[in-house]
Amino acid sequence: MSVLLEASELNMHFKGLKAVNNFNAQIEKGSICGLIGTNGAGKTTVINMLSGVLVPTSGKIIFDGKNITGVRPDKIAKMGITRTYQNLRLFKKMTVLENVIIGAQMHDKLDPLGIVGNTIPHKRREAELKDKSMEMLKVMGIEKYADHISGSLPYGSQRKLEIARVLAADPKLLLLDEPAAGMNPQESAELTEIIRGIRDRYGLTILLIEHDMKVVMGLCEYIYCMAFGEIISEGLPEAVRNDPKVIEAYLGRGAVHAEN
Repeated sequence: MSVLLEASELNMHFKGLKAVNNFNAQIEKGSICGLIGTNGAGKTTVINMLSGVLVPTSGKIIFDGKNITGVRPDKIAKMGITRTYQNLRLFKKMTVLENVIIGAQMHDKLDPLGIVGNTIPHKRREAELKDKSMEMLKVMGIEKYADHISGSLPYGSQRKLEIARVLAADPKLLLLDEPAAGMNPQESAELTEIIRGIRDRYGLTILLIEHDMKVVMGLCEYIYCMAFGEIISEGLPEAVRNDPKVIEAYLGRGAVHAEN
């Protein structure tokens, strides 16, 4: 496989605080990678740098052969990196379908005349966006909620809706920040299968932050573990899970036996 994204010696300092120190990673095309660590380890800061929300203090980010270090988030999204957030960022007073259509419009250019005149090309494009958005809802298993107000959905379904919306933007790299947060074990297991299916169906590359170790170990093919802003271990899931540094810093000494 070829490398889709490479982060080289990324640093993020806030008034002397080293939130991320010398972060290096290579994400291969078509892979599902995990980024784990305790709260405050620097995981979300890394995602914020990769998606353009934060400009690294130093270091370089190469995506699909292009240097995107310091590029604005909207431009990075249009280049093919979309993301979800720890805290849901839905348009909660809009319908579920309308939320996904917004994601599907990522690459559309505004056509004021078409909108005002409600032209045939404009109507055709609206129909295409609606069909595409319904497809994303079906992929996530929440198409029955299409006409519901998004804020009225169960929490787990709102999580799925957020993924459907960013998936509609045709990403090459999908960044998922704790997608299983707040879900029960059955919902988490279902989400694991959905995410794997998304990768296989659309040929996506996925990097996810997740605390649910069953999700991480059942889904990820390569894992980076962080502590205090630095990578302390990386490799195949089994190797990382059994790394003494990971057990000590993150999983806890009983975790290895509990998972086996």
